[in-house]
Amino acid sequence: MSAAISGWSGRVDLPEGPATRRWHQWVREPAAGAAPGVAVLGFASDEGVRRNGGRTGAAAGPAELRMMLSNLPVLDDTPLYDAGTVDVADGDLEGAQQRYAERLAALLDAGHLPVGLGGGHEIAFATYQGLARHLGERRPRVAIVNLDAHFDLRRQDRGSSGTPFLQAIEHARALGLPLDYSVYGISASANTRVLFDTADALGVHYVRDDELGLLDLPARIAELQAKLADVDVVYLTLCLDALPHAMAPGVSAPSARGVPMEVVEPLIDAIVATGKVKVMDVAELSPPHDRDHVTARVAARLIHRATHAIGRAART
Repeated sequence: MSAAISGWSGRVDLPEGPATRRWHQWVREPAAGAAPGVAVLGFASDEGVRRNGGRTGAAAGPAELRMMLSNLPVLDDTPLYDAGTVDVADGDLEGAQQRYAERLAALLDAGHLPVGLGGGHEIAFATYQGLARHLGERRPRVAIVNLDAHFDLRRQDRGSSGTPFLQAIEHARALGLPLDYSVYGISASANTRVLFDTADALGVHYVRDDELGLLDLPARIAELQAKLADVDVVYLTLCLDALPHAMAPGVSAPSARGVPMEVVEPLIDAIVATGKVKVMDVAELSPPHDRDHVTARVAARLIHRATHAIGRAART
C-alpha cells in the first residue's frame, strides 16, 4: 500500500509487502468506521514556549517528526493514521488547545490510540482536555506520567509550556476527577524552590534525574508499577528535554544532565506493559536547534517503540 499523505515519504524496499513495509507506505487518513489503530495528531505550537521565555522553534516539530517516522519499519498490522495538525493562529493558544482536544477526543471515541506530535509542552493541557472530554461522566482514576526535566507546574497569568500540569490538576479537581501526576527526570538545577513546594503541596510524585541511573532502575520500575496498579487510564507524555543534551540538543531548554536512553526506554516499556496507556504525546522538539536531526531521530525511535509495544499489549 502506498500512502499519498503530505509529509510522508521514504524508501521503498522490494519486493513490496508486509515484511518490507515502512510507515510512509502504511499511513492513511482516518475515515469514519475505520479499524482502531495508532493515530498521530500534530500540534504546531511555539506560543507556549514564547510565553514561558524559552527559545522558539517547536512549531516545526510535527512536520519533522513525520519525516523521521516515515522510514521506520511497520512491525505488525496495526492500522496507522495521520489525523492532521492543529496550528496556533495569531497567538491564540487556548483556542488551538480546544481544537486539538476536540480532535483527540474524537479519535479516542473511535477507538484509536492518539499520539501527539509537538510542539511545545503546552500540548499536554490540550491532550488532557481531550482525554477528559472523551471520558465524559465516567470517573476512572487517571494517571499522567511525564518524563521531563521540569515540573511544568508554574502559576502564570496565561497558559504556557510551563503550566500544563497545574492546569490539568486544577481542572480535574474542579470537576471532581481523580488524577495522579508523576514526573521522572526532574532536574534540581532547572526548577525553582517554589516549583518543588508546589509539587509537594499537590502530592506530585517525582524522581530526580540523578536518582535515575542504571543501578536505580529496578527499584524505580517496581515503584512505578505499584503506582500504576491502582489507576485505570494512563496518559504518557515525553518531554525531550529529559534526555541528555548530546541526545536531545534540539529542544527549548537543553538538559545539563538528563536521563539516558538506557533508562528512558525501560521506563516507557514498564508504563506501556500495564496495558492502560490510552493516549501519549512527545513535546519540545525544536528542529531549528536540532543538529543532524539527532533529537527528531530519538523522538521517532521512542514513538515507534512505545506504539508497537502498546499494540502488542492490547493484543495480549
